[in-house]
Amino acid sequence: MTGSPIAAGMSAVSSDTKLECRICWYVYDPAIGDPVEQIEPGTPFLELPAHWRCPECDAESGGFLPMDD
Repeated sequence: MTGSPIAAGMSAVSSDTKLECRICWYVYDPAIGDPVEQIEPGTPFLELPAHWRCPECDAESGGFLPMDD
């Protein structure tokens, strides 16, 4: 597995969709970004760098699921 977030169901992810890690429940919120990895606020999940991993548990980005609003 490459860790690519492009998987079943991800095509419906919009630029402001929050995604949750299936392992530790960390929520990636595009409005906040990821200050640990210096990801600017406003960065959509699908535009995260390929090396990005969960800042809480180090899970690959492919382990995230879109949250229902």
